[in-house]
Amino acid sequence: MTVGAADANGGRPKAKSVIFINGDGMSAAHREAARLAMTGLDGRLAMDSLPYSGQLSTSPHDPKTAITDSAAAATAWATGHKTYNGAISVDVNKKPLATLGEQAKKAGKATGIVTTAQVTDASPAAWFSQTVDRGQQDDIARQYLEVSKPDVILGGGEDWWLPAGTPGAFPDKPAEDPTEASKGTKGDLIAQAKKSGYTYVTSASQLKAAKGGKLLGLFSNEEMFQQREEGKGDIYRPVVPLADMTSKALSTLKTDKDGFFLFVEEEGIDEFSHENNGEKVLKSMAELEKAVKVAKAYVASHPDTLLVITGDHDCGGATVEAAEDTADESGDGISKEDGPFAIANSPLKFTIDWTTSGHTGVNVPVTASGPYASSFTGEHANTYVHEVLSKILTK
Repeated sequence: MTVGAADANGGRPKAKSVIFINGDGMSAAHREAARLAMTGLDGRLAMDSLPYSGQLSTSPHDPKTAITDSAAAATAWATGHKTYNGAISVDVNKKPLATLGEQAKKAGKATGIVTTAQVTDASPAAWFSQTVDRGQQDDIARQYLEVSKPDVILGGGEDWWLPAGTPGAFPDKPAEDPTEASKGTKGDLIAQAKKSGYTYVTSASQLKAAKGGKLLGLFSNEEMFQQREEGKGDIYRPVVPLADMTSKALSTLKTDKDGFFLFVEEEGIDEFSHENNGEKVLKSMAELEKAVKVAKAYVASHPDTLLVITGDHDCGGATVEAAEDTADESGDGISKEDGPFAIANSPLKFTIDWTTSGHTGVNVPVTASGPYASSFTGEHANTYVHEVLSKILTK
């Protein structure tokens, strides 16, 4: 389908803003498990109720593997180019690529990041920075402030904004993970952000009280959870829920008369899938679903906004199985069957059978509503996201 065949009056699309939601590591199996757990056999998730749906392939251009990581996948979205794993918006020759986040800013639109990962982690970083190594998160933070300048930055990762030995609102070496500590090498970037006009917040009450303008909120040392196997220190208890961060970002960005681009991400799906932790994956999916409902409500009253919901890749190779199917085809250890989990409004249960603790190459579902949403029907490479979004975000 040609991207120009959009949903609009007289064939001419009216589009001003984009909300792009990433369930990191989320495949069709994650969505089905969440559907059963949250809505039951005959229910439907908000993320699956959008009028248009399709699939995206995810393979990178990496000389060592056919399976993508989050950096290469997000680079495909943000730049329209496939690249090697670990690359943040640079091509296979390590040449910087133009990103949609920066292009949207140049087009006069407000921009924002909301994530339960570090705000400088691979998926958000690809929209607003370029680096040959996703691990250079302090330099990514510097680029946010000095180059791409997102108006709203909300999530985790305070460690990367402060020099080693200079803890911020979240103490170094907390009991839940003693390895967490400030580790930046670019100076006090929080102080720099304040000088650049950002309001800095670290709690739910501070976020709620913040009034317009540029906003930086960091709500944890690293991710906004502790990714572990079940019962081994796994914690999903964000200081600010994803839905609340999304709501605040939308209320801030919508004041721009030229529109906005907002990237929203639930990282817990991927991180807990790496641990084959079905309980916390379902919790992460539930939190993502709440954020989707916030976005859907916004789009309902702002029809000039494209809403896209997808995943960057699959993680865990999960299969949803009947609880009474007790045979474990995938072996013992981390890939054992997980559950059983209750099906809402039903006496039945299901299990999640994990096949790996890594990523897989299966296609991921994409659902969309608003201008250009019909472009997402059918099967496309993940670079196609850039092709569609660029029609709205660039001039």
